[in-house]
Amino acid sequence: MARQHIYSMTTTWTGNTGTGTSGYRNYERSFAMNAPAKPSILGSSDPAFRGDRTRWNPEELLVASLSSCHQLWYLHLCADAGVVVLEYVDDASGIMEESSDGGGQFVSVTLKPKVLVAAGCDLAKAQALHEAAHAKCFIARSVHFPVKCAATITAASAAVL
Repeated sequence: MARQHIYSMTTTWTGNTGTGTSGYRNYERSFAMNAPAKPSILGSSDPAFRGDRTRWNPEELLVASLSSCHQLWYLHLCADAGVVVLEYVDDASGIMEESSDGGGQFVSVTLKPKVLVAAGCDLAKAQALHEAAHAKCFIARSVHFPVKCAATITAASAAVL
């Protein structure tokens, strides 16, 4: 039997400026996301949709979820395979297209991890583990658009450790 994991959180709109949603320009798109024993994440809509650019927006959070899930799987698989990762930085980006009806959807996300592995590690194995991480990533398996990975793997010099 498959194990189930339940993730609960609360999103609270914090953008009532006194008149609620009495008009399109009369409220802020601000919200707070909370889960037990975790700091709040302050969010808003994308600035293109009257949001606060200093807060996370849902689109950024989706890209961040894909990037971090891939990273965590990759590190796990590398540890199991004897590939020693010393650094991992991902400059991920996503493309969302608006529809004529005002809605929209993501059409792709590209992960661009730059990985530094210890000297002597098998670079081909380190590269192949990105495919395995993608196949295991809970978030990537849950979305209906392509998630591409354009990884760069570099080996450290023998003096770095």
